[in-house]
Amino acid sequence: MKKITSILFSALLILLCSSSILFAKQDQPYPPQYGKPFKDVPDRRDVTMYQVNMRSFSKNGDLKGVTARLDSIKALGINVIYLMPIYPVGVLNSVNSPYATKDYDLVGSEFGTLDDLRALVDGAHKRKIAVLIDIVANHTSWDHPWIANKGWYETDTAGKIKYPRNWRDVAQLNFKNTDMRLALIRSMKSWVYKANVDGFRCDYADGPPIDFWKQAIDTLKTITNHKLLMLAEGGRPEHYSAGFDYNFGFGFFGNLKNIYNRNKSVRSIDTMNIRDFRGATEEGQSIIRYLTNHDVNSSDGTPLDLFGGKKGSMAAFVVVAYMKGIPMVYNGQEVGTPFRLVFPFTSTHIDWTLNNPDVTAEYKKIIAFRNSSEPIRRGALTSYSSDDVCVFTKIQGSKKVLVLSNLRNKQVIYTLPAELTNSSWKDAFDGSKTNLGSSITLEPFTYMVLKN
Repeated sequence: MKKITSILFSALLILLCSSSILFAKQDQPYPPQYGKPFKDVPDRRDVTMYQVNMRSFSKNGDLKGVTARLDSIKALGINVIYLMPIYPVGVLNSVNSPYATKDYDLVGSEFGTLDDLRALVDGAHKRKIAVLIDIVANHTSWDHPWIANKGWYETDTAGKIKYPRNWRDVAQLNFKNTDMRLALIRSMKSWVYKANVDGFRCDYADGPPIDFWKQAIDTLKTITNHKLLMLAEGGRPEHYSAGFDYNFGFGFFGNLKNIYNRNKSVRSIDTMNIRDFRGATEEGQSIIRYLTNHDVNSSDGTPLDLFGGKKGSMAAFVVVAYMKGIPMVYNGQEVGTPFRLVFPFTSTHIDWTLNNPDVTAEYKKIIAFRNSSEPIRRGALTSYSSDDVCVFTKIQGSKKVLVLSNLRNKQVIYTLPAELTNSSWKDAFDGSKTNLGSSITLEPFTYMVLKN
């Protein structure tokens, strides 16, 4: 009996010590500011985003591999990078997911060191590129130090820590626990100081309660010498009122797939343009739209698979980049990677030597016009789409842009509305003159971008 009591006492002492360390950590001063806060974080309306999956990005799957290609990312026309999780990955109950965070305060050794992260951020800033990092706020790995504080996690009626949804490799955090919330927010804030990052992409943002996100963003805003961008990987309209700049375009992606693969009407995009922006009240709050990301690339296929090969995917990307929202490119998309980067992203790597210069050049061309055109980035949208062709104008003051993109693998004759009949334009890419009559014939998966 004495032996059992001694063991229980020792276990309790370890638990109390672990809790004391965690609580003490919250009260420690923040690390000193590394580097100078980046002054060229773009206006949220002017962002062109690029997602980096370190494991697939280079042969070594580390931060150095990303730093080595910053010039290529810059040349694409990108001004914001977001890095998938940089943290140590848990091994208990693991499926080796980078979203099973073992410690919110460390760079995982597989990705490199804090100095490697700083070098990446410094290199990006020199090229006028802001850097966001992923925060996985809803759950941790089962071997995260916080597991010692059971009250920081949701438990079932038997007192066992729960896992979220069907993700058995991670443990569900308890957002009713004030200390846990403060510790998580402290970790987020620390990265701004110690790595000079410019904001966060918040994984599964629909999981934690809205009041947590408001608390976190309000706290981050107290760092007054940093301009931070906040992306919610979620769809709740309330994210905007919590202070997020962006929601994530799950619905837009799914709808676009149905247009290409189930012959859904192109006019359905107009409905998405209303639905996606519900709750956005501040100027520039927007939706991130894409043809691929790490999830759907692994599960559904590449843009080439889903959107009609090279021609079809470029016709789709014109809509992503120009119609409404903020475009995002997933690493490897710009070289026409023909294979999936498969979860957990350790077995497949991007082949940067792929000989698809035509694909890269077209992405550069489309992005360059977006970056140069205020009507595209900030103008008022009017849609004239048919069932087959996405057609719209973007107007700001006297400047007008007209976009026509045939999203079908067939020739389509599009009848112009009265407002556009017998109008004169210039090609947005080469400056040649174009006169429109009452209709226009568009070949399969072709697009036109015109300006006045």
